[in-house]
Amino acid sequence: MTHRRLPAEWEEQSGVMITWPHSKGDWKTNFETAEETFLNIAAQVSLNELILVVCADKQTQNSILEKLPKINADPDNFRFAIADSNDTWARDHGPITVLENNNPLLLDFQFNGWGNKHPSDLDNQISIQLANNHVFGKKRLETIDFILEGGSIESDGNGTLLTTRHCLLNSSRNGTLNQQQIEDALCEYLGINRILWLSHGGLSGDDTDSHIDTLARYCDKNTITYVECTDHNDEHFEKLTAMHDELLKLRGNNNKPYKLVPLPLPSAKYNDQGKRLPATYANFLIMNRAVLVPTYDDHNDDIALNTLQKCFPERRIIGINCNALIEQFGSLHCITMQFPKNVLF
Repeated sequence: MTHRRLPAEWEEQSGVMITWPHSKGDWKTNFETAEETFLNIAAQVSLNELILVVCADKQTQNSILEKLPKINADPDNFRFAIADSNDTWARDHGPITVLENNNPLLLDFQFNGWGNKHPSDLDNQISIQLANNHVFGKKRLETIDFILEGGSIESDGNGTLLTTRHCLLNSSRNGTLNQQQIEDALCEYLGINRILWLSHGGLSGDDTDSHIDTLARYCDKNTITYVECTDHNDEHFEKLTAMHDELLKLRGNNNKPYKLVPLPLPSAKYNDQGKRLPATYANFLIMNRAVLVPTYDDHNDDIALNTLQKCFPERRIIGINCNALIEQFGSLHCITMQFPKNVLF
C-alpha cells in the first residue's frame, strides 16, 4: 500500500534550492543589491547544508563562483544547475517533496505566475529540466496537472495542512474545481488528512493572494507563529486581528488549541512609486541547525529575532537584510525551497 507524507520544514534536510536573479528581468532596477542578498542567503545555507543554485547560464554560474571566496561560504556545499527562468521565486516554481513509503518523491505542480499575473513559462519548466539533467539523481519527479505554489501551504509533518482560502480557492488557480475537489486533490497528492483554512489575513503589496508563508507558520506540530498588527491605524489591523481570532479556534492533531506566538509587523515600507511593500518576519527559512529570518533595518527586527529564538531554541537564528527582496514583493522564504534528506547529494 502506498503512503505519502508531506514533511514539516523542520525535519532533516539535504539542502535548499535557490534560483538566481538576472538583470534582464524585474530585478534589473536593483540587481546588484538583490544579488548581494542572494549571496548572503546562499552563503548561510552552505554553512548548514547543500545549496542548489539554479542559474540562467554558465556565465552566471562562473560569476557566482568568482564571488564565493569573498563571502563567508562553504564552496564544497554549492551545487549548480543551468535552467532559464522568468523570475527567482523558487518556493513557488520549485518541486514540492513528499515521502512516499518513506522515499522522496518530487512533485512538479503547475505554476501560472500567481494566477497569470506574471510570465511563468520558463519557471514552469525548471523542475523538469533539473530532473532531466539528473540534478536529483534517480529520484522520481511526478508532473501534476494542478496549480499549487509552495508558499501557499504549511505542513505540520503529521497530516495537517495550513493554508488560506484566498489563495487556494482563487478562481485564477484551479478555477474549475470547488473546495471539496481541491481538498481531495491535496489529500491525494500530498498525503495529508486534514486542512485548516484561514479566511482572513493578507499583506498590502503582496501579489500572491495571501500566501500562508507571509502570515502564519508552524514552528512545531503544536506551535504557530503569526504576524500581529497592534496599530489600530494601520491598514492591516482589521484583517490580521481577524486572522488571529481564526487561529485561536484551530486545534492541533491532539485536539488542543495551538500555542500561538505573535511576530511584530515591520513598520510600513514603500517603494519609489509609493506602493507599500509586503515586509514580514513570518517569511523565515528553517534549516537543519539554523533559521534564516528576513530583517528590514526596522526597530522590530530584534524583537522578531528574539521571538523566533524562543520558538527554535536548538537552532541559530540568523537575520538577513531583505529590503532588496521586498522591492519585488517577496522575501526570504519565497526565494528558497528546501529538500528533505536523500534528495540532494
